[in-house]
Order: sequence, then C-alpha cells, then structure tokens
Amino acid sequence: MSIKESKTSIQVIERMMALLDVLAEHPDPVPLKQLAAQTGLHPSTAHRILAAMTHSGFVERGDNGVYRLGIRLLELGSLVKSRLSLRETAIAEMLALHQKTGESVNLGIRDGDQIVYVERTSSGRSAVRVVHIVGARAPLHTTATGKLFLVEDGPQQVQDYARRTGLPGSTAASITDLAALEKDLDRVRRHAVAFDLEEVEHGVRCIAAGIRDDKGVLVAGLSLSTPSERFNPDWAPLVRETAERISRALGYVPPRTL
Repeated sequence: MSIKESKTSIQVIERMMALLDVLAEHPDPVPLKQLAAQTGLHPSTAHRILAAMTHSGFVERGDNGVYRLGIRLLELGSLVKSRLSLRETAIAEMLALHQKTGESVNLGIRDGDQIVYVERTSSGRSAVRVVHIVGARAPLHTTATGKLFLVEDGPQQVQDYARRTGLPGSTAASITDLAALEKDLDRVRRHAVAFDLEEVEHGVRCIAAGIRDDKGVLVAGLSLSTPSERFNPDWAPLVRETAERISRALGYVPPRTL
C-alpha cells in the first residue's frame, strides 16, 4: 500500500468515527443532511461512507433516509463488556496513582452493609498498619468508599442503615450519630469525593471517589490511604480523576452538562 493509499484509508476511518460520534449524540434517527453538516462532510461523501457502514451493520438506514446506530455495535459492546474485569481495568490506574503519591491505593466494593477491599497497592513506606488489605471488611459509615455508596442509597435508606446497624464506631473519630453522618454525606454528595479521617483505624486517613459501570451504576470505590501525618487533602482531585478514568474504561459516559 502506498503512502497516499494509507492516508486515504486513515481519512475514511476518521470520517466513519465522526459519523458514529454524531449518531451517538442523538437519541433519534438523523437525516443525511444533518449528519453531513455536523461532520463537515460533503453529503455525497457522507452517503457513501454510511452505505458501507449500513452494509456492515454499524449503521441502520430508515425508509425515509434517516440513520441510527446499528445492532452490530451492540453486539461488539456486549462482547467488550463480557471481557472487562473491574480489577483488571482498575489496576493500571491504581498503580499510576500509587506512583504519583507514594501511598496505598485501594479498590473496594459493597457487600451488604460493609465494604470489601478486593485490590490494593502497598506503599511500604510506613510501619503503620493499614486495614485496607485484600479481603478486609469495614462498615459503610466509617469508610470513605462506604460513604459513597450511602450517598447513592439516598436519605431514607441511610436512615434505615443507621437503625439496622446502630452505627457502631471503630475509633474515637468514627461517626456514630445519624445527624452527623447525614451532614458528612451531604459534603460527599456536593464534592463527589469522600474522606475517612481515622474513622476505621487510628492514625490512618483515606480519600475515595466512585467508579461507575456502563449503566452509570456505582460499582466500586477507589481510595487512597495514608498515615495521618502524610495525609494531603489536595490529593482529592487526583483520586477523583483516576476514578473517572476507570469508569470511562468500564464504559461509563458522564451526563453532558449544559
């Protein structure tokens, strides 16, 4: 293949992707004229590429000349989803966050009224024992990751959780009062990041942000745990951005802001 042919092939692929992106933005079928206008393609060029994509099942053409995403994309998406693993998807980003901060990074999932830690990178920098070892469990209301799930539950279920568990404390810093917990969860809701300030273990603090799947469901929390003397709240945006990248890798598409 010549250089010219190679450039032409790449250009066609880029145009295909542009057309798919526009179709993805619209819940309803899109006319050819609009697709051409939004991609900057000549209508005849857009029509030719769409015909090839229709033949392959990536696009469907309606009788009135409108286009929408095709079933082939759903088939491929289902295949990708079936091959994704939360732990496998998260570990590279966890290691990157660990390298940036030098601190332990944890991946926690919910199991009833507890958080279970399923993956961890260890800092090895301190003799302080961190409870977030793989397989360790802790109550939702004392952990940064658990607070993310309580926010997701909503006020009524948080009240039910408080009555059901009694909000037992693990340390003197643990939140054991419903009003105080609701106030803390309101901060989590507003900032999309949660803190554990020695609430699970004395001398250990955490920052956590949520990980969502392709349906927008909160499936895990990414947390950074440090000895209290090295705790830096300015790491919160870094933790949140890392969790967002993992979410996107799982297929999550954030809602568009107007």
